[in-house]
Amino acid sequence: MIETDILIAGGGIAGMSAAARFAADGHRIMIVDPAPADIGEGTDLRTTAFLQPGIDTLKKAGVWDAIKPTGAELRVMRIVDAGGTEMTPRETADFDGAETTQGFFGWNVSNKAARVSLMAKLETLPNVDFRFSTTVTGFTGTARYGEATLSGGETVRAKLVVAADGRNSSLREFAGIKHRRWAYDQSALVFVVTHDKPHDNISTEIHRTGGPLTLVPMPDLNGKPCSSVVWMTPADRAQQLYNMDDATLSAEITRDTMSMFGPLTVASPRAVWPMISQVPSRLISARLALVAEAAHVVPPIGAQGLNMSLHDIETLADLMAKAKLKGEDIGATTLLKSYERKQLPKTLARVGGIDLLNRASMFEPRTLRDLRYAGLTAINRIGPLRKLAIKVGVGK
Repeated sequence: MIETDILIAGGGIAGMSAAARFAADGHRIMIVDPAPADIGEGTDLRTTAFLQPGIDTLKKAGVWDAIKPTGAELRVMRIVDAGGTEMTPRETADFDGAETTQGFFGWNVSNKAARVSLMAKLETLPNVDFRFSTTVTGFTGTARYGEATLSGGETVRAKLVVAADGRNSSLREFAGIKHRRWAYDQSALVFVVTHDKPHDNISTEIHRTGGPLTLVPMPDLNGKPCSSVVWMTPADRAQQLYNMDDATLSAEITRDTMSMFGPLTVASPRAVWPMISQVPSRLISARLALVAEAAHVVPPIGAQGLNMSLHDIETLADLMAKAKLKGEDIGATTLLKSYERKQLPKTLARVGGIDLLNRASMFEPRTLRDLRYAGLTAINRIGPLRKLAIKVGVGK
């Protein structure tokens, strides 16, 4: 029998961020993940744009200073509508970080670099026990503790169990929490490119049909400006692009970005991710809280995914810190209900909003593309709408 304050299932970026954040408040943490200990940087080719609220959480976790130097500042969020009869920009909306209180929107970091920094941090924390090659095989919540069995045969009793074990969460299933999932017949192709023109710390999102094509600033690569690409497109098209050789894919993305960056050169392997959205019916059960992709899955629009996860973690951390200060139970039903009241409406609103944005980005009929163009024009040129867009853009 192992006893701890918090058991976290899932050692991805969200799970490790939760461990570091909760450990900073003095809680004893056990975190388990099925990956082997020698996973190193992993194989995730994606990047994450950390927005200011998420950065604040990582600062409290004591890891942001290590993550920041590996990424690039997002100073401007540029949205380009190219949905006219010709493949050319017809409306460009620049949302400048100078219009925010912190002067920038966020920081784009490779998932590999974030993972390495988080793992290094957790290794230094005496109140964190990280168990690799380990999964939760059973869970029961009681009035006094959450009891989980592990794949190695151990039993863990914790005041709180946190499910950060992904979209196919086993803990969510053990707790009997239902969820709704829907697909888009759309995939995201992710890879890295270099280009001649500097990105000037501008994140560029191009809309035509099938989904947004986004280039996000990265640090220079081999002396050349570099950007990470998230190319959302119908699933068949994504597979065609994936199967191209580097030279053909480079020419294809240069054409679809309308040479805004000059010639683009593929500079990494590529990966394809099917697009889905997902929400649960509840965020809690006895002694259990869902966070990150166990609680919500969205397409990668507006950098919301992992930033929503960090918001889950910060909300839970804040509630537990207040309970600990009062000598109260950090896994009590009243605390978990407060967490759900705070997060579930926000989760449903964000998932629904991103779903609408994604469907709008996929418009093929000319009339619908013109409607999208009119909406972007209004947001860009009408002051109150612009301020609201900037507020949402920084994750607030």
